[in-house]
Amino acid sequence: MIETGRETISTPMKKNLSEFFKGFSKLNLSQRMSTLIQSGVLTPDEAQYLKSGGLEDLSLGEKFVENVVGYFQLPLGIATNFNIDGDDYFVPMAVEETSIVAAASKTAKWVKESGSLTTQVIGQNIIGQIQFARIKNPEKFKSDILNQKKYLIEIANKEVAHGLVARGGGVQDITVRFIDREDQTLTPGMSPFMAVVHVMLNPVDAMGANIVNQVCEFLKDHLQHLTNEFVTMCILSNLVDTKITRAEILIKNIDPVLAEKIQEASLFAELDPYRAATNNKGVLNGIDPILIATGNDWRAVESGIHAYAAKSGRYRSITQWRKVGENSLHGIFEAPLIVGTVGGVTTLHPTAKIAMKMMGIQSAQQLSRICAAVGLTQNLGALKALTTVGIIEGHMKLHIKNLSLGAGAKEEEIPLLQKRLEEVLQLTKRISLSNAIEALKELRATSRS
Repeated sequence: MIETGRETISTPMKKNLSEFFKGFSKLNLSQRMSTLIQSGVLTPDEAQYLKSGGLEDLSLGEKFVENVVGYFQLPLGIATNFNIDGDDYFVPMAVEETSIVAAASKTAKWVKESGSLTTQVIGQNIIGQIQFARIKNPEKFKSDILNQKKYLIEIANKEVAHGLVARGGGVQDITVRFIDREDQTLTPGMSPFMAVVHVMLNPVDAMGANIVNQVCEFLKDHLQHLTNEFVTMCILSNLVDTKITRAEILIKNIDPVLAEKIQEASLFAELDPYRAATNNKGVLNGIDPILIATGNDWRAVESGIHAYAAKSGRYRSITQWRKVGENSLHGIFEAPLIVGTVGGVTTLHPTAKIAMKMMGIQSAQQLSRICAAVGLTQNLGALKALTTVGIIEGHMKLHIKNLSLGAGAKEEEIPLLQKRLEEVLQLTKRISLSNAIEALKELRATSRS
């Protein structure tokens, strides 16, 4: 990996949003919208669009996927208190799971008050793969391609990636790999290796999947003619270990016992794949909702992160926490996090455009770094909860409203039912839908009498 250095995040607003963060979670919907308008994050028209429920006709959906019959909407929440690389952010998160937005906001406040949250992107290229399933002579194959590498890069940039080149990107390198076939399906006269040509492309602010696939398909005939071998397939790779996003949190003046517990919880995830899977899912609780809100391909990002977590041969945590000195805690997130800010849903869907504008996104790197920062913050909040009060109490307290709705409570009954369920949770440390149904029956019986 080649470190390209820190890119300074710069937003059009470039202002301190702390005064608008205060008490945000206690506001009602109308007040939250007013606060976002006052802060300059939303315009009145954008706020009205969101309040009205977003898209109402299917014309845009028809352009995105086949056989459209409607939209499936997720709640769009706002995480507050995030200060990333010195800038404050309201972070839009599209998610259905209770407590994610609240936990992110609460932990971000702790980081903002007691430490720092910094990010960087290392490397710039995504990877396209051109597979030659069977080749005759690996050494000759490699030399044939590398001897013409400059020409191949130039023609690919001229004929396919010229738009990226104009923006400072395009094909940067071509490499050759060999993979042991490890099977008995060998053909006489053929090598026991398959060959894979890697096309390294800087997509600038695009996610880059379409363009790198086009480049690989374009190079297919040139490579076949050059090597006298046959291409089996061309496709991008989601394991982009050539472009890594890193986020770091430093918490100062932390209780040494808590720091020790979080370090031990981190080691658990680093050493045990069963725990690592759940730990990494918790990190993605912070990342996926931003990707969905901004119209990015969260499946591609998840695939890349999980593959990177298993790259050593054993699935591991993508975060690491260590106690520093007597009373500090240092955490790192490091993984490929490939996103786009131009093209596709990101620039066509009005809600995605509003989400991007709310964060003042000016580049794909900036969005990637915000995602990493929120993912690491989410991880810290989960580890703190797991090593102190446990995960159930806080999650279920926020889940009470869902249980109230599930029990069939009417709008006017919800506040009283929530209060009763909070009492049950306090006494028993657990709560279920059956508790909510029973409590609602009692509430209605009392009301009738």
